[in-house]
Formats: sequence, structure tokens, C-alpha cells
Amino acid sequence: MALHLETPLLESRPLSQASGRSVWLKMDALQPPGSFKIRGIGAACEHHARSGKRRFVSSSGGNAGIAVAYAGRRLSIPVSVFVPETTTERAKSLIRQEGAEVFVHGASWQEANERALEAVDAETAFIHPFDDPLLWTGHATIIDEVVRAAVPFDAVVLSVGGGGLLAGVAEGLARNGLQHVPIIAAETEGAASLATSVKAGKLTELPAITSIATSLGARRVCQRAFEITQTLPVDCVVVDDRAAVDACMRFLDDHRVVAEPACGAALAVAYSHADRLARHERILMIVCGGATASLAQLQALQAS
Repeated sequence: MALHLETPLLESRPLSQASGRSVWLKMDALQPPGSFKIRGIGAACEHHARSGKRRFVSSSGGNAGIAVAYAGRRLSIPVSVFVPETTTERAKSLIRQEGAEVFVHGASWQEANERALEAVDAETAFIHPFDDPLLWTGHATIIDEVVRAAVPFDAVVLSVGGGGLLAGVAEGLARNGLQHVPIIAAETEGAASLATSVKAGKLTELPAITSIATSLGARRVCQRAFEITQTLPVDCVVVDDRAAVDACMRFLDDHRVVAEPACGAALAVAYSHADRLARHERILMIVCGGATASLAQLQALQAS
């Protein structure tokens, strides 16, 4: 029983006109827990449930925790999620809404993650938010669905936090014979751990996360994500917070769907950085999530 849904694949006239390219949207913000995370996390939770684990523990800035909580509820397995102090009240409320316990620890995801690992015992499965091959294989189903829909594309645009989505999309492209298709990896200034690593030529940790896109708040991407940039065509794009928020507001007007600033980083590539798409004609854009955002929050960020 897959815990994720096959999400709509929509042609976007507004984004196509803004970018001068044909843009197709994979609407994973419409997954039941509100983000693509349930694809991989759902697969991992089902795997561990079959292996006899009786509790799930995870660490998250928001979306991963919501996905683990949702999976645990569906599988009747209790869940504990450790979140950093930067996690919004909305995100914590959504995790609790699914019946999970929420523990707040530390100023960053890394600190919350260390505390989560201390809570793991022999009967507990630790569900990493992005660095796990089980997750990547689950996330790869995004590409499987697009290929089944027979919609051609010559580039994929996605947001990068810890790199799990990037790793999953790369796996999906490879298993469908599309490993030559470029991936345009979008981040916000202050959370651009992938772009920083690529520029340095080695996996590099940021001193802190200063972006408002807290869902992108991994100070270091997973090793697999960095390796992909060294072996496959990946183009890193860094946008500022304002561009990400403005993209979310425009997307809400254009498609009546709330996306969070982390997702807005990818949307901004078409809305305000279309020059980065100049070499491509048909763009697959992954609308990765929006559960932790609200209209009031986006309006407040835009006004600040």
C-alpha cells in the first residue's frame, strides 16, 4: 500500500508566459501531508513496519515530520518528531494533528537531529528527512509518473534543502533512461549549502541558516546530492528570499495553490530568473510543498 498519491501534472500557462518556455508542474504540494516528502518517507516507514519496528523517530524542520506523522498514523505506529526552535507553530501543529509527539530542541535541524538519534532504541526506526536510499527510491516515483504520462521535458527544476529530492529525481531519471536531462537546483541565499559545496569543490557546511525558507535549512546537503553534481548535469541557482516569497504569491494568484518559500525558490527560476532556462524548451517543475505556509505568513514576509 503506497502512502503517497499520484499527483496532477499540469501545464502552466502563467509560468510558461513568464519564462518564455513550456512549463509543466508536478503538483506534489497536493500530497495528503502537503509535500513530496511522503513519497520517500512513506516507503521508508512501510519498509520498517514490515521489519517489525514499533515506533518511528524523526527530525525535521516541518515537512518531513508531517510526512512521518502521517505515515505513522496510517500504519498505526507511534511517532516522535524532534524539531529545531526555528520550526513554525503551524508546522508543529500539523505534526501533532497527525497524532505524533513533538519535541523542540536546538537552534538548527542538526541539533534536533542529534537529539532524535539519542531517542532511538532496538524497536525504533529512525526516519531521516533526506539522507536515506529508501527515501530517494520513493522520491524517484515523481519521474516515473511523468514518464507514464508521456509528457516530454528537457530540464527539471526543483528546490534543494538536504538534497533528498535531488537524489530521488536523479534516480528516477536514471531508471527511465533520462540521466542526460539537466537538473536545475534552486536554493535561497542563506540556505544554499549545495551551491556553496559545488563552488568549493567539496561537501561544505554552512555556519548557519539565515534564509526565511527554513524548510531548506540543512547546513550541509547529503553526500549523495553533492556526488550527483559531480557526475550529472546539475545547474545551481540561488535566489534571494524576496524572489522566493514573491514567486509564492504570484503562484497563488496564478494557480490558487499555496506554496511555501522553500518551494518558491524553484518557482522563482521561471518567474524572475528565466535566463537560467534559456537552453531548454520544455521544463518540468516540481511544486514540492506548501503545508507549512499560509497566506497570512506569505503576506507578512512580503511586507517585511
